Amino acid sequence: MTRESSEGPTTRDLLCNAGAGAAAGAIAATFVCPLDVIKTRLQVHGLPNLPHSGSRGSLIITSLQNIIKNEGMKGMYRGLSPTILALLPNWAVYFTVYEKLKGLLHSHVDRDNQLTVGANMVAATGAGAATAIATNPLWVVKTRLQTQGVRSGVVPYKSILSALRRISHEEGIRGLYSGLLPALAGVSHVAIQFPVYEKMKAYLARRENTTVDNLSPGHVAIASSVSKILASTMTYPHEVVRSRLQEQGQARNPEVHYAGVTDCIKKVFHKDGLPGFYRGCATNLLRTTPAAIITFTSFEMIQRFLHRVLPPEQQHSQAHPKSDHVKHQPETGGTGEQRDNEILQPSQTQLNKMSSSIPLGGKEQLTARH
Repeated sequence: MTRESSEGPTTRDLLCNAGAGAAAGAIAATFVCPLDVIKTRLQVHGLPNLPHSGSRGSLIITSLQNIIKNEGMKGMYRGLSPTILALLPNWAVYFTVYEKLKGLLHSHVDRDNQLTVGANMVAATGAGAATAIATNPLWVVKTRLQTQGVRSGVVPYKSILSALRRISHEEGIRGLYSGLLPALAGVSHVAIQFPVYEKMKAYLARRENTTVDNLSPGHVAIASSVSKILASTMTYPHEVVRSRLQEQGQARNPEVHYAGVTDCIKKVFHKDGLPGFYRGCATNLLRTTPAAIITFTSFEMIQRFLHRVLPPEQQHSQAHPKSDHVKHQPETGGTGEQRDNEILQPSQTQLNKMSSSIPLGGKEQLTARH
């Protein structure tokens, strides 16, 4: 993600970033959707009453078995359509805004000609905020589709469009943007993840004596996994608060109604203590770490492919000076009278040589040769 020149990304670079980001997000979402369903339900409903839920592995396996038993394979991929629909613009917007801001902040570089940590955090934060605002309604729909299977007494949403229509009609714009505040607080996640990711890539590139644009997929996977684990662990509590606020509009249960972010934090802490803010964290790491590896590695490889396929814009700008040079060539010949004088010059030189055949001395001969 450092191909752009010091003048900032070109239109071609922005298109490559948007296309690569959208494709990478869709690939990752499809791969980890079953774990995402479990993670969301743990965030919203807490630990289920399972006889063998002592370990994280058995909890995940038992949860998957229950989903398949009660809802079939379709239940494993609940919310996949809105997830992909949200991730397509999510990563497209994010990577595009991120690279644009990096171009604007290119003057803030360190001795290795890499953006400073502060500049990276500003770019990541700005891109995260723009993405959260643009895609929040789709994340609300995704959360409710994934949790409605375990809710009793609610009218389920039939599709993404019906969910959007019902939420806007029943709850208004506030319902579509429920959970936006913790989502914006979650910008701290990318503010940690992307600077760590960039620094990890720069470190691996120096160690391998190459550039960040030529790192192998394995090194990209290492950088993405380390940065994701660190960022997810530090910022996970906001995801619990966001999921509960997004889900409560469909539940209509006064016992779990949250008046806002502060009220939600108080009630979760009062009921479950600090562990309540980390419900589903292990499942989340099992989901987000491979998702980050797939997303970032796919993004880097697809971006490189698109840069090879799409013609660079510089070719068009280089063609104009050549044509201008050709156009000016006839003008150097001057008028027709000047061209006639140029034609006559050789004959005049020959006459001078003929006249210089009479010995007049070395000086005249040198003058005639000039």
